[in-house]
Amino acid sequence: MTRIGYLKSLVFALSLLPLGRMAWIVLSGQAVNPIEFITRSTGTWTLVLLLLTLAITPLRRIGNWPTLLRLRRMLGLFAFFYACLHFLTYLWLDRFFDLGDIVRDIAKRPFITVGFAAFVLLLPLALTSTDAMMRRLKRNWQRLHYSVYAVAVLGVLHYLWLVKRDLTEPLLYGALLALLLGWRLWWRWGRGGK
Repeated sequence: MTRIGYLKSLVFALSLLPLGRMAWIVLSGQAVNPIEFITRSTGTWTLVLLLLTLAITPLRRIGNWPTLLRLRRMLGLFAFFYACLHFLTYLWLDRFFDLGDIVRDIAKRPFITVGFAAFVLLLPLALTSTDAMMRRLKRNWQRLHYSVYAVAVLGVLHYLWLVKRDLTEPLLYGALLALLLGWRLWWRWGRGGK
């Protein structure tokens, strides 16, 4: 196995660790409110993996490590995986697939609305993540995948509006996202223009 193969295997295994930990805590009875714990955990790991995906380009350029680019798709798909688990937990365990209740909830609660919008925007990114779709969409593929920035902003907003008391954690995610997006602007118009 090549070095990148080992690295991909390691990232794959590390990306599954939160799922294993979550299953262990729920099945061992350590979670006081299992549904809330699963919802929070899957949401947190969606956001963490989304921000890690966005961090690949700056880290690759700063550290001059082009191999990192080969991990971005996997991290993005794991972000989508945890987003699907997060959404499924809401649909199944929280709302019992009651479509009317879900539609009312999306329309009535702003944090649900932006979370749903983020998931809807993330769906085409996951569906077009294959090499075949990249070839088929050509330049439009890149344009489509720029929507990952909107997904990340909506994800942070979803978390920020969800929390009612201690805003420290969502604000930290927001600051990290602002740093990643600010770096991109600096690279494109500041550093990149030199």
